[in-house]
Amino acid sequence: MHTKIVPGVLKYDGSQLSSLWAFRNYDLQGDSIVAFIGPCEVREHLVDLEDVKADAFIYSENMLHFIIEHFEMDLEKTIYRQRLFISIIAEELREQGLNPVRSGDDIFINNAKLSVSIATLSPVSTLIHTGLNITGKGAPVKAIGLGEVGIASPEKFAEKIIARYVDEVADIRMARCKVRGVF
Repeated sequence: MHTKIVPGVLKYDGSQLSSLWAFRNYDLQGDSIVAFIGPCEVREHLVDLEDVKADAFIYSENMLHFIIEHFEMDLEKTIYRQRLFISIIAEELREQGLNPVRSGDDIFINNAKLSVSIATLSPVSTLIHTGLNITGKGAPVKAIGLGEVGIASPEKFAEKIIARYVDEVADIRMARCKVRGVF
C-alpha cells in the first residue's frame, strides 16, 4: 500500500474524494493512503445524502485529512475498513492517555466531535475520507481538536496512524493465506 504525507497546507473541499486522486496528484498508483493538513469546507461535493437533504455542510478551520483508496468494488467491505481506521485512531488516542468514544465512524472526546468520515464507491475503486479536527474552533457542531487534547504534531500522529493501518491491512491479507478450507 502506497503512503504519503503531503507537506504544506491543502484545503479539503470534497473534490479530493475521487478515483485515482493519489495517482493523478502524487504518482501513487494502486491502494494508497494520503494524509495532509488544511482547512475543510465541503458544500458542493457532499457525498452523504443525509447531509445534502439537511442542507448541512462540513467545516473546520484546520484538520488532519486522510484519503484512502482501495481498488476493489465492495462498498460494505470499505465501510468495515473505515470503521477499522477509526478504531485505529481511537486506539492511538487511548495510548496517548485520552479517553475517546467511537460511535460508528465518529470519534468524540469529552462529548465533542473530533472526526468526520465518509466511505464511498467510485467507478474503479472505493474511497474513504477521514478528517480529524486540529482545532474545534468555528465548527458547526460542538467540536474538539487534536491540539486541544495535547497532540502537538499532527504530522507525527498521521505517521503513526498510517503505519498502523498499513500493517493491519497487510496482516489481514496474510491471514487469508494461512488457513485451509474446511468441508
